[in-house]
Amino acid sequence: MERTAIRRRLTWQVATVADVRRETATARTLVLDVPEWPGHLAGQHLDVRLTAPDGYRASRSYSIASAWTGDKIELTVEQVPDGEVSPYLVDVVKVGDPLEIRGPVGGWFVWKPEQDGPVQLIGGGSGIVPLRAMMRAHAAADSTTQVRLLYSVRRPASVIYVADLKELAASDDVDVRLVYTREAPAGEPRVGRIDAELIEGLAFRPEDAATTYVCGPTPFVEAVADLLVGAGHDPARVRTERFGPTGDQQ
Repeated sequence: MERTAIRRRLTWQVATVADVRRETATARTLVLDVPEWPGHLAGQHLDVRLTAPDGYRASRSYSIASAWTGDKIELTVEQVPDGEVSPYLVDVVKVGDPLEIRGPVGGWFVWKPEQDGPVQLIGGGSGIVPLRAMMRAHAAADSTTQVRLLYSVRRPASVIYVADLKELAASDDVDVRLVYTREAPAGEPRVGRIDAELIEGLAFRPEDAATTYVCGPTPFVEAVADLLVGAGHDPARVRTERFGPTGDQQ
């Protein structure tokens, strides 16, 4: 049985786009209907493959945006300039279209409701995607684990999941803080990157023994991981997921 499940995850299959939802000017969520989907853990990703009429193929990895509830799965894709896959997924694909996918993939950057200790989430840009899946899994499990999210974006218009984050933040167990690096909304006193002062003031303390998940562009992830370790956090409890200029691992 286990071998069959592994084979299914490594085999390309056809999903159908059941719905699309615009998140920002450059990001869109695709709701996929996947027959015989084996389920996934919050934080895992899958591969999407496109085939051109001339036979040319291109594939990219995208984090799964939704918790597994036995229904459809969601991907949120941010368009990458000059990308081969993301422009099609963000601006072209429509409800009813087929998509080749393979997965789920990954076992390190995942959160499970039975884990001990608080959870610190830190995301930059579309790095919020797997973190949103973790928060959705937390809500679906009625977990009382304390969760804190630091979400770094350029400006208010860049925030992905605006309504969803407000809903999740209504829980007594979840704290959501947005960090604006270029333009902040009226009344927001701070504009700038996540720094040591912000980590000290808003993140869990090292003695809280939180498991921290950091996702975003490579420079962002490396900078935040260094800040966490510099603040005294156990490197073994800092899990990272990064993506490069091709848009992989969004």
